[in-house]
Amino acid sequence: MNTRIITIEGIDGSGKTVQFDLLCSKLTALGHSVGTLSFPAYDSFFGSQVGRYLTGEEGVFATDVDQKSMALWFALDRFEAFKGYRDGEYDFLIINRYVLSNAVYQSIRDRDLARPDIIDWVFELEYEHLGLPRPALNLFFDVNTERAGQNVDKKGFRDYVGEGRDVYESSLGIQERARNMYIRAARKYEDVAIIDCMDDGMMRPREAISEDVMNELYSRGLLKNE
Repeated sequence: MNTRIITIEGIDGSGKTVQFDLLCSKLTALGHSVGTLSFPAYDSFFGSQVGRYLTGEEGVFATDVDQKSMALWFALDRFEAFKGYRDGEYDFLIINRYVLSNAVYQSIRDRDLARPDIIDWVFELEYEHLGLPRPALNLFFDVNTERAGQNVDKKGFRDYVGEGRDVYESSLGIQERARNMYIRAARKYEDVAIIDCMDDGMMRPREAISEDVMNELYSRGLLKNE
């Protein structure tokens, strides 16, 4: 049986890591084998360079690099991570940020607003030319930018950026445009599902969000009731 790939997507601070962990735990509890990946992989060759661009460590920020060149760094980070991948090794592979994230974020930066989005170009690059496996489902966790920013500030120290925000997290304009682009993608592509994480301006309980995720998997036939 082929591995079913599910990606966790959303703007910075949308609770992706929490839902990533819950999904992995629930699938394991159901008796499924589960593999995991998270991007960017900041300890890898290409991922470490991505981290430098996101923090401006070498004097150049990711927002200053042209969109296709920046997309290549993110794509090559995934290409390197999948060198030893074997389809069928796990029942499920859960990925915290994948190709859709690259397609979205390289389309909505300030320097690219006058240009067409490059979502289809990124899909062609990563899926067709680099041969990365397509996910069965991309889960977009929808949170408004104000709440997401508050959640980012609670993250504390991170190896690649320290205590603060990276260049994408610092821009409310980028985050709002990214959210809107994810929503557009969900309307255009059948393999993108929106998971609503808020109710009356407040974050919904994490378990309630997780239940919506499981229901989405069952409704799409990725899980079956015994």
